[in-house]
Amino acid sequence: MDLKNLPYSLRVLAINVSKHIDGEKITQDDLDAIINWKVGNEISFMPTRVIMQDYTGVPLLVDLAEMRSELARRGLNPEKVNPIIQSDLVIDHSIQVDYYGTSYSLTLNMKKEFERNEERYKFLKWAQQSFKNLRIIPPGKGIIHQINLEYLSKVINDNNEPEIVIGTDSHTTMIGGLGILGWGVGGLEAEAVMLGEPYHSIVPEVIGVKLEGEIREGVTPTDIVLYITELLRKKGVVGKYVEFFGSSLSKLTIQDRATIANMAPEYGATVGYFPIDEQTVKYLNLTGRDGDKVKKIAMELGIFYNEREEIKYSDVVEVNLSEIEPSMAGPKNPDERIKFGSLKIERKNKGNIIQDGDVVLAAITSCTNTSNPTVMLGAGILAKKAVELGLRSKPYVKTSLAPGSPVVVKYLKDAGLLPYLEALGFHVVGFGCTTCIGNAGPLIKEVENDIKTYGVEAYAVISGNRNFEGRINPLLK
Repeated sequence: MDLKNLPYSLRVLAINVSKHIDGEKITQDDLDAIINWKVGNEISFMPTRVIMQDYTGVPLLVDLAEMRSELARRGLNPEKVNPIIQSDLVIDHSIQVDYYGTSYSLTLNMKKEFERNEERYKFLKWAQQSFKNLRIIPPGKGIIHQINLEYLSKVINDNNEPEIVIGTDSHTTMIGGLGILGWGVGGLEAEAVMLGEPYHSIVPEVIGVKLEGEIREGVTPTDIVLYITELLRKKGVVGKYVEFFGSSLSKLTIQDRATIANMAPEYGATVGYFPIDEQTVKYLNLTGRDGDKVKKIAMELGIFYNEREEIKYSDVVEVNLSEIEPSMAGPKNPDERIKFGSLKIERKNKGNIIQDGDVVLAAITSCTNTSNPTVMLGAGILAKKAVELGLRSKPYVKTSLAPGSPVVVKYLKDAGLLPYLEALGFHVVGFGCTTCIGNAGPLIKEVENDIKTYGVEAYAVISGNRNFEGRINPLLK
């Protein structure tokens, strides 16, 4: 099988198809379409794993439970119904920020979470005990994509084939930072794959993003992904794969790459893919997995990154990292990038405690950024400097810290930075998506009254991947 000059992402697809050809569901035509890069041709392949979060995953498991009930009604063995491939469900979408600004926030919010979701959680506990090939990650362990990155993923599975992961969440693409093809799909598609059916797609165009230059001091991975999101939105990459390469690829850590791959839905691509390389090996070894074995097999399969290879792409976009400046996402969409210091807000209305332009909700949240040590430690250092200068958060600001996993809290504690975040009101409120998906909980009552009574335009500032108006709270801009 000649994979020479093919993008690495297409090589992964080709290897998968070659291992699952049965002449019926997956055929030689599927393999030929990939190898000969027949863009637009429909193909079938077998994802190696399905990952779900609780909002979208529970209905799938309810379907499987009902299938078992139907078999039992017919006098057949209900235990025949099981996921065929490894399926993982991470409970991260159910926690809400009801309590904040106190060391008890995490405990109280999780207590509320269990009270609200008792029936669902009992069902999920039954499912884990009943179904084969199903892992349930319980509440309080972190955000689905962070857990997928730091724990669940193998990159090369036990059958020595590259992982291809489909998920019931749009930001499943984050795993592309680890050298794994992954993206979000609909519930029925995921359920079909769980039960052993192939996934159907088309051979995509692959846009190469060539990374060059040095990252400037003060520029974070978030600045880089906002720059890339703006650039690729203008380019137009909807329905296409984006694959990163170039002389500066090695300068991005796996966490940096995960931040960039995570926002593939925001820049419109099906996937944002970083080929397996030495950074992948290093990260796997650091997180208790066998990176050296992955490297050996990846080299044998021809999917280990080699900068000297001349890869053919549908088109190439060049990114000079040295040109990127600190920035923030503009007021309503992630691709509306604004340089620091250029945001202007006209103040017309004033309430009893707030006025137009005031920030009333500040949340360190989301899979995109709370999984990245650069920005999390940066937040801790900024908090330390603020506290040392005698600064404090305004009393009308609802503050929260919802890390991607407990690992984040550990390194913030080890660095001596967590107390400074807490001094500003950023206590840990939960290990889940919280504010990023609209689970910010109620605003302070007086703030809500000012917005409703005086028409004050108030804002939320978050570290999330989406800033659509009203997403965080229907009253906020």
